[in-house]
Amino acid sequence: MNPAVFSIKNNVITWMVIILMTIGGIISFLGLGQLEQPEFTIKQALVITAYPGASPEQVEEEVSLPLEDAIQQMQQVKLVKSINSAGLSQIEIEVKSQYGKDRLPQVWNELRNKVSDTLGQLPSGVAQPIIVDDFSDVFGYLMNLNGEGYSYQELEKFSDLIRRELVLVDGVKKVSVEGMPEQQVVVEISQAKLAVLGLDPNYIYQQLQNQNVVSNAGKMLIGSSRVRITPTGEFSQVSEMENLIINAPNGNALVYLGDIATIYKTTSEEPKNIYHDKGQRALSIGVSFNSGVNVVDVSNAITQEMEQLLAKRPIGMEINTVYNQGAIVEKTVNGFLLNLAESIAIVIVVLLIFMGLKAGVLMGGVLLITILGTFIVMNVLGIQLQSISLGALIIALGMLVDNAIVVTEGIIIGIKRGHSRLHAAKTIVTQTQWPLFGATVIGILAFAPIGLSPDDTGEFCGSLFKILLISLSISWFTAMTITPFFCHLLFKDGEALAAAEDTYQGFIFNAYRSLLNVAMRFRKSTMLLVLSFLIAAIVGMGFVKQVFFPPSNTPIFMIDVWLEEGSDIRFTDEFIRRIENDIIGQDIKENTRIQLRSATLANIKQPVPFL
Repeated sequence: MNPAVFSIKNNVITWMVIILMTIGGIISFLGLGQLEQPEFTIKQALVITAYPGASPEQVEEEVSLPLEDAIQQMQQVKLVKSINSAGLSQIEIEVKSQYGKDRLPQVWNELRNKVSDTLGQLPSGVAQPIIVDDFSDVFGYLMNLNGEGYSYQELEKFSDLIRRELVLVDGVKKVSVEGMPEQQVVVEISQAKLAVLGLDPNYIYQQLQNQNVVSNAGKMLIGSSRVRITPTGEFSQVSEMENLIINAPNGNALVYLGDIATIYKTTSEEPKNIYHDKGQRALSIGVSFNSGVNVVDVSNAITQEMEQLLAKRPIGMEINTVYNQGAIVEKTVNGFLLNLAESIAIVIVVLLIFMGLKAGVLMGGVLLITILGTFIVMNVLGIQLQSISLGALIIALGMLVDNAIVVTEGIIIGIKRGHSRLHAAKTIVTQTQWPLFGATVIGILAFAPIGLSPDDTGEFCGSLFKILLISLSISWFTAMTITPFFCHLLFKDGEALAAAEDTYQGFIFNAYRSLLNVAMRFRKSTMLLVLSFLIAAIVGMGFVKQVFFPPSNTPIFMIDVWLEEGSDIRFTDEFIRRIENDIIGQDIKENTRIQLRSATLANIKQPVPFL
């Protein structure tokens, strides 16, 4: 049956479809996830291997080359490169672009197997290789915790409370706290006392190791109960180490370790990460989100949880939000939605001007139903609201009304020529349904290379093709069914002009007819003109600047400071403080936060605030 006839005669079904698409579209829109940019995978991994005491040449020949030979046997690998420094091998692996996020876990497992199989070829003294393949944890919520007069241990205690509470927030994947220096216990032994007692430092070291162990002492049966025996002896505080009895090898002396050594607890002299917040040492708290969530809702939930935690904050501690992706995404998405609403309004106004009130209202309604139907399919397929998908909707607006315009104009012309509404709808749909379907397919295929591309472009911009495929397909469906149904409701048989009146009259039609006559009369000139336009477009395209990522409007900038190879992180910290003090002295807004971070190249656990 003709789709137009079916929709008109089965008006109950048609109304149900319209209502379901409208209500379902609104509900789906409210439930769509929101992101600033589409999700994408980083197809890179690091293999980091420590070889203490080795020169860069030894690291390259004895560690990096065997590992590289094994890794290069993987057919998924595109590029392998290494950085060899004193005592450290860093191998970077890049996977071919056709391996998406669903196949990457298998690739990383094979990488681990290759590295594991090579361990027997590595020299003794080489540490276990560390494989880092998870670069996807981009922190969407980043905070700094500082407090003048508070120790790192006190800051860590409150940050641990924050971590335990935030990880329970729905949509939060991981909470990381960075910037805490490593704690260590230093035992400074008096060489003079060692000489008097005849003790070897290695002997004392062995005594400490033997004492500071956690062992399973078994269980005892007491009556009907089995009681676990827990031996004591492992160190829990410095005083216990001071009371350790050291037996001289000759058995002539028993001394306490505290009598021959100074024992104290301190932080590592060379920290891995240093974080500043407005000139003060700070801890960095990063929160990453689960995939597919609405980052605006999750960020709002984190903000509410932090407001409750502030009541438990010790006096003098400050928590400064460095980056809140939810607020940025909300602003960005709202801006795109405003552009989308403006585009819809412009299309409807143009239709009202050139097609008349009834036809303009009709096609505006069909356009809204098409967009709402697109939201339903987006929700089903898990496509989120982000810059690419919203941009695709704006691109599609001009094409979504094409099918409806052809059908509406054909029905109006049929009615003006004296045909009934049903006959006019049936005739125009029969004549145009397959040509319009072909035109719709061509429009979809124009964007297929982007969506079907197997590389990073296809992954990042894939939603562009999907949205156009969905929206244009729905527009063809609504043009064949809902548009004739609305025409049957809004127009009347014999409305407007008489049947004998020529429909194609008026200033616009006459001007267009004159232009066609001139073009047909001067065929060669017309073809040369069109060809010259084509050549000019091709040449001009070469002067258009190509940028994959447009400039970011986020009011955040980062400064990368690289000192000469081998520079100590503490010297880097002093150097960066001069930059930091200069920035703090500038006339900046009160709500501007500064985060400066310095880290050694080998440190791979530093949080990434954003992309």
